[in-house]
Amino acid sequence: MAENRETGTLIGSDKVEGTAVYGADREKIGSIERVMIDKMSGKVSYAVLSFGGFLGIGDDHYPLPWNSLKYDTNLGGYVTGITEAQLKGAPKYANDDAWNWSDGARSRAIDDYYAA
Repeated sequence: MAENRETGTLIGSDKVEGTAVYGADREKIGSIERVMIDKMSGKVSYAVLSFGGFLGIGDDHYPLPWNSLKYDTNLGGYVTGITEAQLKGAPKYANDDAWNWSDGARSRAIDDYYAA
């Protein structure tokens, strides 16, 4: 049966999760842990990048503006202009309990940091 979760222009969220993210130098900097979708518009607002740690343990989580990512078919992952050095100073959280998505100041801090 044909893959129904991915077409030329559409992809299921479960196929996005785990996809590699490459930095400005085209080196892998992490992978997408989840996407955050605006309830009202239905548009993806952020991708949460998992970075650091070892085998998923001790990873930090970096919300990136979705529009900062572009899919690269040759790499089979998303490319961002963000460097690893920029990422190290970016807003992040260690676990899901440490981030309040309801806090508008958090979203503004992300957008301001990446000039989104």
